[in-house]
Amino acid sequence: MKFEVNQFIPQRYPFEMIDQIISVVPGESAIARKNITVNEWYFANGNRLELPRPLILESLAQTGVVAILAMPEHAGANVFFGGIKQADFYGSMRPGAELELRVQLTKLKRNIGVGHGEVYCGDQRLVAADLMFAIEAQGE
Repeated sequence: MKFEVNQFIPQRYPFEMIDQIISVVPGESAIARKNITVNEWYFANGNRLELPRPLILESLAQTGVVAILAMPEHAGANVFFGGIKQADFYGSMRPGAELELRVQLTKLKRNIGVGHGEVYCGDQRLVAADLMFAIEAQGE
């Protein structure tokens, strides 16, 4: 089952960094897809046709946010990318690549979440990262 990205996260172009949500298990995990095209705004200068690493981490963060906002108790809340504990890059991401972003939440307590994310292109793992999230308490 496929979901609309704006069903979960408030970002819109050009800040929406995922194209499609493939699956979501509220409070546990999310899988999203990103198709990299040469028409992306970050390739406008034409100097380097490689997805910038901070943007791929933002894509993973948005995927993790989907898993949090899919929970009824956090629906409509603001979730912030709280930081990166560790990130390892094993390859580059260029136009034409279809990326699968997977985030598994490993800890979710009150207003703090921790997750492990990975980015694949086919069977090749390109990124592994441990991410932190901050959930704004409702009514703040």
